[in-house]
Amino acid sequence: MNQLLLNIPAFALTTLLLVMVPGQGVAMVLRQSILGGSKAAFLSAIGNCAGILTWAVASAIGLSAIFAQSHTAYSILKWAGVIFLVVVSLQTLFALRHEFGKFDLDSKSEVSNWASFRLGLLTNLTNVKAAVYAVAFLPAFVPKNFSLAWGIFIFGSIWALVSISWNIFLIWTVKKSSVFIQKPIVRRTLTAISAVGIMGLAIGLALSSGR
Repeated sequence: MNQLLLNIPAFALTTLLLVMVPGQGVAMVLRQSILGGSKAAFLSAIGNCAGILTWAVASAIGLSAIFAQSHTAYSILKWAGVIFLVVVSLQTLFALRHEFGKFDLDSKSEVSNWASFRLGLLTNLTNVKAAVYAVAFLPAFVPKNFSLAWGIFIFGSIWALVSISWNIFLIWTVKKSSVFIQKPIVRRTLTAISAVGIMGLAIGLALSSGR
């Protein structure tokens, strides 16, 4: 137990550095902040955390062994992620048709709470990096004399906490910049950049060599 506690600071710092790197989760939160506002972005961040905990639990019950032995399982996850990112990118580009509405951070346009949560959840569940992190990285921090399953779950919970903390910071940053972002040319430009960035992630994932 003592060794587990000693490993937590190093794990939390490493995780923070990793979640700060722009990727699917960051792109999703920024997209939601711009198109749906702070509430939609926060619910998507909660969905992302639910995905993290799902990966942690799956890893704890043996998913790491499955991916280690089955390249097909890994490939299915990878291409599911590619397809999902492409769809989100196209939806974001489609939103450029609107001059106002969802582009306003304080807009009264309705954004389904479930849809926002689901977007965050699916973004994480189709994220190969999240899968690899859960099945290959989390177990490495669990001491040999500690339950592997419980250790993975504990570190997975810390991962979720670090992730949502960073996401809240991103949401707050966008909110504080709302006067600037609400300018039509600015929000449309940011939305286009977000769409292109997400498509870039999809292409990069498609071209990746695998595990």
